[in-house]
Amino acid sequence: MSLSCFCLHTILNIRYISHHLNLSHFNSRVRSCSGRNMSQAEITKMVNGSKCCSSKVVINDPKLLNQKKTAIRLAGPSKFQVIADFDNTLTKYWVDGCKGNSSHALLQQENPEYNAKRDELFNYYHPIEFDPEIPIDEKTKLMEEWWGKTHGLLIEGGLTYDAIRNSVAGALIAFREGVVEFFEFLEERDVPVLIFSAGLADIIEEVLRQKLHRTFKNVKIVSNRMKFDQDGNLISFTGKLIHSLNKNEHALDMAASLHDHLGEENGCMIDSDSVKKRTNVLLLGDHMGDLRMSDGLNYETRISVGFLNHNVENSLDNYRKGYDIVYLDDAPMSGVVKLVSELFPSASD
Repeated sequence: MSLSCFCLHTILNIRYISHHLNLSHFNSRVRSCSGRNMSQAEITKMVNGSKCCSSKVVINDPKLLNQKKTAIRLAGPSKFQVIADFDNTLTKYWVDGCKGNSSHALLQQENPEYNAKRDELFNYYHPIEFDPEIPIDEKTKLMEEWWGKTHGLLIEGGLTYDAIRNSVAGALIAFREGVVEFFEFLEERDVPVLIFSAGLADIIEEVLRQKLHRTFKNVKIVSNRMKFDQDGNLISFTGKLIHSLNKNEHALDMAASLHDHLGEENGCMIDSDSVKKRTNVLLLGDHMGDLRMSDGLNYETRISVGFLNHNVENSLDNYRKGYDIVYLDDAPMSGVVKLVSELFPSASD
C-alpha cells in the first residue's frame, strides 16, 4: 500500500502493537484515502485513543447469545434463514487500502452528464436520510422521491447493460474473505440467503458474477430490478420501489432468484411462503438501520451480526447495544462461518 493511500483502518490495526512503535517515525504527511493530509496528532489519537480496536469482535451479552444459539441449533436448519445487507456487509469497506465502491455508486453511465445529475441528487438527499430531526413518515416520502428521480435519470440517460458490466469490471469492490465458504455452507444445508439492498439487483448480480464466478441456488436478491429491451437498453423498473427505509421482508414478494438471471438450470429452493415459515434468523448488516431488515417476519429467535467498519469510537456503544455480535475494522466473514458451523455442524442436522 502506498503512503499516499495509508488509511484509517491500517492505523487501527496496529494499535495492539503500538507500544513497540515510535509514532514519531511516521511521516507526518500520511494521507487518508480521500487525499486529506493526516497530522501527527490525528495519527496518534487514532492509534492510542481507540479502546476497542485491540479486539476484532465485541459481544455485549454472551449468555444471551449462547441461549439464542442453543435455540436455533435445536430447531435445526429447516427453520433457519439468513438476511444480509450487501454493501459493506458482504462486501469489504476497504479495498486495496481505499474506500470501496458501493453497488450503486460504482455505476457509470455512458453519458457523464447523467452521472453528475445523480451526484447532485445524492448530495441533496443523503444528509436528509440520516437527519434525526426529520419524522420517519416525511423522510420515507423524500427517500421515495430520491430513488424515483434517480431511476428516472438512469432511463433518461440511456443506461445499457453493457455499461453495468463495464462499471463492475472497473469498480473498486470486493467480497469479504469467507463469503463463498459462507454461501456454500448454507447451500449444503438448504438454508436460504436473502440479500436485501436498496440499490439495484442487476448490478449486484453482475458483481457476484464477476467477483465470485459462480451462483448459489439458495441466494435471493431483494432489491430494485431493471427491465431491458432486446438490445440491452434500460426501459423500466419492475415491482415495488425499494429504498433505504423499506428494505425488509415486506418486500420479499418482489424479489427474484439470483440463478434465474445467470443461466443456471437448477431449480431455486426459495419461495416467499416457505421463507416466512423459517422463524429463526441470522441478520447481517453494517448500519443500525439494517436491524429493520427482519421487519415483516414474525421470528422466534434472531442473532444479529454487525460489521462496524469505521468511526468505531463514536459508534461502538450503539452497535453493541443493537447487535448481538459486532465485528470491527472491516473483519473477514470467517467469524460468521464459524458461527453457522457451530449452529449446524453437519449437513444432515
